Amino acid sequence: GDQETVAREVNAWQNDRNNKESRINWQFTTKESRVKLKRLYPSFND
Repeated sequence: GDQETVAREVNAWQNDRNNKESRINWQFTTKESRVKLKRLYPSFND
């Protein structure tokens, strides 16, 4: 296809990929970040 079509397809793929990664990162942040970061940032325990 032409350059405009390719750019549109790449943007759609990136948006889909970013949305999936955002959900994964959000779940990781919510469930595990405090546990994993506790030893790096002991002040969280105060």
